[in-house]
Amino acid sequence: MTSKRTVLVTGATGQQGGAVAHALLDRGHSVRAFTRKPDGDAARRLAAAGAEIVTGDLTDADSIARAASGADTMFLVGNFYEAGFDGEVRQGAIAADTAKAAGVGHLIYSSVADANKTTGIPHFDSKYLVEKHIAKAGIPYTISAPVAFMENVVAPWLVGPLLKGALAFAVPPKRDLQLIALADIGAFVAALVERRESVFGKRFDIAGDELSGEEQAAILTRAMGRRISYQEIPLAAAREQSADAAIMFEWFDRVGYDVDIATLRAAFPEVEWQRYAEWASGFDWAAIEALAA
Repeated sequence: MTSKRTVLVTGATGQQGGAVAHALLDRGHSVRAFTRKPDGDAARRLAAAGAEIVTGDLTDADSIARAASGADTMFLVGNFYEAGFDGEVRQGAIAADTAKAAGVGHLIYSSVADANKTTGIPHFDSKYLVEKHIAKAGIPYTISAPVAFMENVVAPWLVGPLLKGALAFAVPPKRDLQLIALADIGAFVAALVERRESVFGKRFDIAGDELSGEEQAAILTRAMGRRISYQEIPLAAAREQSADAAIMFEWFDRVGYDVDIATLRAAFPEVEWQRYAEWASGFDWAAIEALAA
């Protein structure tokens, strides 16, 4: 394989960061798992897999600097829903500037697909402001911009209805939506780490499949062994829960993600790029059912 890297992975106990950390460890790279929860279950699993757990917070430049010292690569992911718009932008800027000062040779930032296309979606726009700051910071960088996660179907806001037989989402049932498995995000970032100079200054929108809500429900029916029907949530009801999400759902229906999946697959053959059916058939649905029991 290519040279082994020492990679600082922020958000390492979260969904994306965890997927990236495990993918890098599987490829033989050294991982520093940056987390606010060093005693949590996710951190213990990473430590058991060979990661070095480092405690820090993206609001604390000193903790980032300590963790970045001696690292040649950094994966940066923010959290809009915890930090808010201004907080995510501020944390991204602090992390990028600190990484540059620490001599990190490659910063990989996780944005979101189409964030660079003036969508008007707050949690897209905040990430694009971080992208622009990184581009001006003078650090070698690459942007990884995934579409919606396949795993969102088991997120807290969707898993309850799912276990009652409904895939509930605020877009029309026949509207296609591009999706990606977290494991493929991790594998893609690992590919960026290994390609290094050849991906400097580049931005990649990434997706693994494209299908409608009705098609997702049919696949889930087969994978879960129980009838799953698609239920369109009224946009007004979605807006009551989250104005940001409602704007996103409107955009999904009006515009939507537009990743060229075939070209992406050809350009990065080392990534599995799971189809939704492949992901669903390999998911541990029994564990989800047990949690709800």
